[in-house]
Amino acid sequence: MGRRRRGLMSESFKTELARDLGFYNVVQSSGWEGIRAKDAGNMVKRAIQIAEEHLAKQNQQTMLPQSPVQRRYRP
Repeated sequence: MGRRRRGLMSESFKTELARDLGFYNVVQSSGWEGIRAKDAGNMVKRAIQIAEEHLAKQNQQTMLPQSPVQRRYRP
């Protein structure tokens, strides 16, 4: 058996994902152990997608306008 890792997603984020993906009723009735592997995989995919969107937004906001390179010519 492998080591058990501490979860990286908060409980509220997992709950939000389960609601969005449509299997929160399973979580309510059976706990997180009751979800299918496919649903868990979809949660991870969606979490990665949200993180990538968040990072892209951050990068757009922090990008500074780039000035063109100016070359000085000497006659």
